[in-house]
Amino acid sequence: MASELRAAVTPGAVIFGRSRALRPTGKVLPEHARTHNRALVLQTLYSAGAQSRADVARETGLTRVTISDLVADLIAEGLVVELGQREDARPGKPATLIDVAREAFHIIGIDLSEHEVFRGAVVGLDGQIIDRDEVCRDGATGESAVLLVEALVERLLARTSTPVLGIGIGSPGVVDPHGVVRSAPNLGWSDVALQGRLAARFALPVHVANDANVAVLAEHGSSDHDDLLLVKVGHGVGAGLIIGGRPVVGGGFAAGEIGHVVVGTDGGPRCACGRDGCLEAWVAAPRLTAQLAELGGDGDTGAAASARDDILREAGRRLGIVLAPVVGALNLSEVVLSGPAQLLDGVFHEAAVDTLRKRTMTEFNRDLRLRMSEQAEDIVLRGAAVMVLSGQLGVT
Repeated sequence: MASELRAAVTPGAVIFGRSRALRPTGKVLPEHARTHNRALVLQTLYSAGAQSRADVARETGLTRVTISDLVADLIAEGLVVELGQREDARPGKPATLIDVAREAFHIIGIDLSEHEVFRGAVVGLDGQIIDRDEVCRDGATGESAVLLVEALVERLLARTSTPVLGIGIGSPGVVDPHGVVRSAPNLGWSDVALQGRLAARFALPVHVANDANVAVLAEHGSSDHDDLLLVKVGHGVGAGLIIGGRPVVGGGFAAGEIGHVVVGTDGGPRCACGRDGCLEAWVAAPRLTAQLAELGGDGDTGAAASARDDILREAGRRLGIVLAPVVGALNLSEVVLSGPAQLLDGVFHEAAVDTLRKRTMTEFNRDLRLRMSEQAEDIVLRGAAVMVLSGQLGVT
């Protein structure tokens, strides 16, 4: 069952059902037709809920014979179930309803983007968080950090007796299509074959991608736009981009790596990469938190409050400077911020919006919206689950 999901999620307990599908990236070749048709059936059921075989045939445009054949295979594989007959006032034999076997599998989602902890969850096929766990990083890097990821996955697998469809991981840094983390400086990783290593260890399908690219999948379902930029602020700063309903990763798999763009020509704080004034040095959550902690006293009143606002305002302004040419070049109408609300909402947000508006052409960007994500801290976990649905069910 290897095809590629192009789907997004919506917020709330049931986050994957009725989501807006991302656009496919190529036409279907004859040898791929059956796989495509299977995915079409699964997507129809997954999005719309219980349907009869005739309903699915009408919705997909496939013949009833083809639908009957595909559904029989999907039932045999445990991916689709019959729910019984529909209550119907129409004459004739009532139709039998079918649906995705929503209780048949769980997914393990892992978020490696935070500074202090690695977070994970057992996720249902409808997106509900069934169980959670986390491990403290304690500054672990390199092989020690990989071992922590393995330990977290093992603990989560022990928390479910339901078959696991796969493991999805959102990692900071540059990640190639084979799940190799090419570079993640904050974790001390270089060419770490995370996907292959975990697949071998746990004998399960594993999908690994950049955390911001994962997060934007989760956000797309709650957006009204096919063009969306999500900026994730955590241990570092990265962006996930969807254009025309298609995720953009770049030729070197580093699209959205805005954290090490130098902002301005006036120097700035020293970055972990060794340069001065990178966006990450201005905006990353640990940097901002440390700066605010240095103020001491009551940060909500008097001089401390003013100094706090100055720090957050300048950080928001620097983000706006970096985003302005991207927004202008792509004519984006929506940018989403994901990260600690206590840092990014309020003064930071206002400064970023003001800078964006001042640095782009108002007549072409008057509808530009910069908003906080509605997904909160689970955004990467939810996006990671989308990846697994993608790779294993081929829902388009």
